[in-house]
Amino acid sequence: MGTNTIEKTITKNDLNKVFFRSLFIRSCLNFERQQNLGFSNAMSPIINKLYNNEEDRIEAYERHMQLFLTNPMMSGAVLGVTVAMEEEKSKGTGVTGVSIGAVKTALMSPLAALGDSLLSGTARPIVAGVAASLALSGSILGPILFFAVMSIISIGIKYYGVTQGYSRGINFVTDIQESGLIDRITELAGVAALVVIGGFIPVVVSLSTSLEYISGETVISLQEQLDTLIPGILPLGLTLFIYYLIRKTNLSAVSLIVFTMIIGIAGTYLGIF
Repeated sequence: MGTNTIEKTITKNDLNKVFFRSLFIRSCLNFERQQNLGFSNAMSPIINKLYNNEEDRIEAYERHMQLFLTNPMMSGAVLGVTVAMEEEKSKGTGVTGVSIGAVKTALMSPLAALGDSLLSGTARPIVAGVAASLALSGSILGPILFFAVMSIISIGIKYYGVTQGYSRGINFVTDIQESGLIDRITELAGVAALVVIGGFIPVVVSLSTSLEYISGETVISLQEQLDTLIPGILPLGLTLFIYYLIRKTNLSAVSLIVFTMIIGIAGTYLGIF
């Protein structure tokens, strides 16, 4: 391999280039190596700066063209750590291409699980629930809120991952995992998500009964009695029933939608709903 003679110190401007390119990490998603093209594109400013020898550059690009797949919002941390390792390798400190690939592979799964549970599975449903409530009320703030909040969360986490991943290296991820902070945040966020989503059931799910009990001139509406006892019990019951079917059966989402439509049509025709 050739000897590198150019400046190898990564600057904040270099990290910004990696960050902006990381926003498009899924733009060339493929079924063979997933996000490898997006990852290589994000690393290209670093590779071109650190390696002035063509052979070294080709080796680096080939290294990052291997399979890469993680939660897009958490990819910044992997990029930051990889930048730090590439910088060390270019200085000849003993870091090898094999170790860089091994670290990337080791980080993919835990960060994917963290991003899917904490961000996709918790933050997004909460924000979507609030936004959906506003949209159902006719407010244009619903979609605007969802877009703005999720953009701030995803972009902020990715930028923080790139900068901290570079400055702290592999210790950035291990310190977070060993602190137990993620587990506590995930648990609390999960509870908050269930509470928020549960609160939106009467707003999002609409179900009422038209059944009445008639005795002489007395007419008793079943719906009014249910609202007096437990308001929103029918939407809640329907939601729990669908949740039970999801957990206990192999019915697909489309099948459950068709099933719900059939029940609604039949119930309306029979005068139940």
